[in-house]
Amino acid sequence: MLNIVLFQPEIPHNTGAIGRLCLATGARLHLIKPLGFSLEDKHLKRAGLDYWQEVDLRVWESWEALCSKKSADAEVYFIECQGTTDHWDAVLTAPEVFLVFGPETRGIPISVIDPDKCLRIPMQGTRSLNLATAAGIVMYEALRQRTRAGILS
Repeated sequence: MLNIVLFQPEIPHNTGAIGRLCLATGARLHLIKPLGFSLEDKHLKRAGLDYWQEVDLRVWESWEALCSKKSADAEVYFIECQGTTDHWDAVLTAPEVFLVFGPETRGIPISVIDPDKCLRIPMQGTRSLNLATAAGIVMYEALRQRTRAGILS
């Protein structure tokens, strides 16, 4: 199973779009509180269109709460500008993969990141991408790898 984790997301439009991405790819969406918006936000629902209620969504009180419930052999990757490994060089074919993205204005706190599992999306001319765009790039690389390996996500 592929999982996208949004650590303390701030912008409802991005979360709604990522919810649609998860639905389209069969992935689960995890939101780590605090959220910068209400799950009833009209912008969130507009970005998610009428699909939002079908998204496989889990909301967690903290990063530690999620970690205590995931399987011990799950692979966790942190997607950050400071990552030293390009996202396409990571092997994203474990039975359970978590792709963790940080809040739009701050990124993932250093206390949460495992530096050995920190990936980056190569970019030129900008320091960052829109969160939903970044999630789509990495998710479809994971799907490409899993398809080539004959793994159903």
